[in-house]
Amino acid sequence: MISDDARIGRRLSEGRRTVRTMGFLLSALLFAGGVHGQTPRHSYSPDADRNFPRQVLWGDTHLHSNLSLDANVSGNLSVGPADAYRFARGEAIDVANGMRAKLRRPLDFLVVSDHAEYVGVMDGLRRGDALLLENPTAVRWGKALAAGDLSPMGEFARSLADGKSALDHPAFARTVWHRIVSTADEFNEPGHFSTLIGYEWTSAPGGQNLHRVVIFADGAETVAKVQPFSALDSSDPEKLWAFLARYEQDTGGHALAIPHNGNLSGGAMFTEQNRHGLPITASYARQRARWEPVVEVTQVKGDGETHPFLSPDDEFADYETWDRSDVSLVNPHQDAWFEHEYARSALKLGLRIEAAIGVNPYRFGLLGSTDSHTGLSTADENNYWGKFTGAYPSPDRWQRPMVRADLPYMTYEWQMAASGYAAVWARSNTREEIFAAFQRREVYATTGPRIVVRLFGSWTFESDDVQQPDLAAVGYSGGVPMGGSLGTMPAGAVSPRFLVHAQRDPDGANLDRIQIIKGWREVDGTLREAIYDVAFSANRKVGADGRLEPVGNTVSVKSATYANSIGAPELSAFWNDPDFDPSEGAFYYVRVLEIPTPRWTAYDQQFFGIHMSDEVPQVTQERAYTSPIWYLTDDSTNK
Repeated sequence: MISDDARIGRRLSEGRRTVRTMGFLLSALLFAGGVHGQTPRHSYSPDADRNFPRQVLWGDTHLHSNLSLDANVSGNLSVGPADAYRFARGEAIDVANGMRAKLRRPLDFLVVSDHAEYVGVMDGLRRGDALLLENPTAVRWGKALAAGDLSPMGEFARSLADGKSALDHPAFARTVWHRIVSTADEFNEPGHFSTLIGYEWTSAPGGQNLHRVVIFADGAETVAKVQPFSALDSSDPEKLWAFLARYEQDTGGHALAIPHNGNLSGGAMFTEQNRHGLPITASYARQRARWEPVVEVTQVKGDGETHPFLSPDDEFADYETWDRSDVSLVNPHQDAWFEHEYARSALKLGLRIEAAIGVNPYRFGLLGSTDSHTGLSTADENNYWGKFTGAYPSPDRWQRPMVRADLPYMTYEWQMAASGYAAVWARSNTREEIFAAFQRREVYATTGPRIVVRLFGSWTFESDDVQQPDLAAVGYSGGVPMGGSLGTMPAGAVSPRFLVHAQRDPDGANLDRIQIIKGWREVDGTLREAIYDVAFSANRKVGADGRLEPVGNTVSVKSATYANSIGAPELSAFWNDPDFDPSEGAFYYVRVLEIPTPRWTAYDQQFFGIHMSDEVPQVTQERAYTSPIWYLTDDSTNK
């Protein structure tokens, strides 16, 4: 199968050949006035005939303001949606610890995704909102807040676990939602800074993190016609998808949902059954693929690409790992959960499900976001402001518990990851273009650095294609980008061929290597994976064990510095799969690794002149994960 972009690209390529062969005739007609006043079908300017994505946009699809109950109760009293937008577009804002916070470089887009459950209630209570004072539970919560009692936070968590609302006030909720969508419109500047309207559906039955961020492609006039469907309406994702379908049918708008990092889902995010324990059907799989085209793979609560338990031969699998419990921080983790919590494993499970029912529910792209509850969308190691305001920069924040120290599997601040961002390949910086990139999965994740990555797959690329000055033109005209499908193998083809190019963050670290991660299903049903080092810096060699020599380490933990004296500013590769079997369905994605750099904990030590315990990591090796490209053994129904 060939994507629409690939077909368009091939037609453009054929058109350019026609221009070259008929150039003299066309010129003669123009000078003779034979086509006077008409626009030529083809242009001498190469880009006049090209309409593929040229720019990478950086954003955060998962950010909370003071309108989220947990953010507000934990201390975010002042950074609301408007402040979050100002910060993301590059403005400095004052925060509660007396410091000023600012991004080194603005973001291109932002989704303020406050919890739909009790949205704005705590902020309203602090402001003495008249509507809330009519509600007995709200009055009780207000008194608790005034006394410094955090019990409303416990009620919030319990209501998410059992699906029973502790406070219903539809009139107040409508008022808050209308304010949210109008604020997003106010800060939306097409071509410069895009604000996509969204919210978080915070389903957590029994402590299983099934959270999704819901994103709308539309403006306030359309989105305000509905009220957010919350986890208190239902904790079942299928009911959420039904709400999204009704929204599109009733308003003519467009929406999607982004599952959170699955590492705290208690083995429930990527299962082979629905929420009722029944096997996934083709209908379920189509809905999930339709409504959830991308998945969050890295954020402040750890990394969700893979885990050493699942990928024991992957030397880079143990990255910012959280694996002691589910999101409740009470239920101990079980080994049986792993397979259903991590993105790489889910992509493999999708191949198995597809072989059984003909539809792959887990054909998703990868992106990162912060899940910050401070309103500050930053994933930079040297500009880390914590998940909650209690983790603002301070000499002792590293040893504080994330929530409460008495929870059995509490995570401490030093274990939090300064991650991540969503990168989107788009034609322009608008809501419509960014949403379209999500839908076609032409997105990727980074743990913070703004690494630029291109990935294209084809049956016909040649080794010298990667050296062409315009890799994108070659990639789109002859293949499919990340997120696409190669379809079935054409006659005469031998194996899939890939072009990949990566450039370091211009303000960041050099690159260590580019890896292609392959997952596949063997004919007997066995799910497999392999990692290929396809490009790397310096004159290193792959050892007999199949591993590449380490790039080295220039980090000075004491001064929180490093040097770009190792690594490479950019890397590229042409690669064809040496182990390809056309009878085996497969996916391929790229992981780009930076050289080692100081972790946020090292920056804290240097700034505050402190020393942390030896268990605290001080060095990190940041990375990017692209969305996959799939190979299909047959004509899948969700191609």
